[in-house]
Order: sequence, then structure tokens, then C-alpha cells
Amino acid sequence: MKYTQYFLYTRQRPDRARIKNEWIDFTIKNPVKIEIQSDGRIKKWAKIEEEGKYLRVVLLEDGETIHNAFFDRDFSEV
Repeated sequence: MKYTQYFLYTRQRPDRARIKNEWIDFTIKNPVKIEIQSDGRIKKWAKIEEEGKYLRVVLLEDGETIHNAFFDRDFSEV
């Protein structure tokens, strides 16, 4: 996986450090929703059953480089 410096920096936060790489990979490969931002970045969501929460992963325009990953408290699959 490729990462931005921003991702590596925010990954040091306690709430982000517990997000497993396998969950990020799962979200990228099995999203329940995908959105393209106006700047071309790609947002993907998937439910992480172990946590009972939805993980949002933001990729750069290349669709490979991970820019951000966090549990999205406001996400609804509806």
C-alpha cells in the first residue's frame, strides 16, 4: 500500500493507530459506498464488523495512495 505523509502523520493519533491495515484493505476492495470528491479524491466506506462501525478510506486520484482512514460516526448506508 502507498500512503501520503498526511496519513502517516495522523496514523500516530491513538484513535487512528488502532485501525488495522487489513480493515483499510477490506474497505478499499469491498466498499458499500464510493464517492468522488470535486478534487478527484475517492472516498470508500465499509462496515468493520469487529468494531461495529463504518470505516472511511480516502484515496488520492490514482485510486491507490491512501490519504486518510477513520471511523465515520455520521455514515449511514441508506
